[in-house]
Amino acid sequence: MEWSLTHLWLILALVLGLAELTSGVLVLLALGCAAAATALLAFLGFSLTWQLVGMGVLSGIFVPVAIRYIRPRFSPKGVAYGTTGTGVEQGQHYTVTKRDFDGATGLKINGDFYRLRVAETGATALPEGTQVVFGHFDGTTAVVHCTPTHKEL
Repeated sequence: MEWSLTHLWLILALVLGLAELTSGVLVLLALGCAAAATALLAFLGFSLTWQLVGMGVLSGIFVPVAIRYIRPRFSPKGVAYGTTGTGVEQGQHYTVTKRDFDGATGLKINGDFYRLRVAETGATALPEGTQVVFGHFDGTTAVVHCTPTHKEL
């Protein structure tokens, strides 16, 4: 069997597709699809220069499509990854929780625990179950406001 550029592009596509199993970001899968499409260019007889141009153009199309449109379909509903701290939580109501190992009080925002500080008084401890309104982050501390129904003890 004689090896050709078509075979090499198909091997690259297979390797990238298998490597995607370790990452789960879909970038390697998009690059694998671009390599497979480039194998088609090689099969049709395009020169190596045009194959590389095709790989570049197809990668420039497939990668953004995979990240923007396909990857969100694999994320859990209601979770906006990468938005914590950008202000999307501002004004949302949260319940104060206590951390098990040290008894610190804080908020669970998008699954992560953040220690809290009351904006009006500077207090860092509230009773567990207290309803608060998130204001903003100060570093990794959630600055909150007490709801009108609860005034700090």
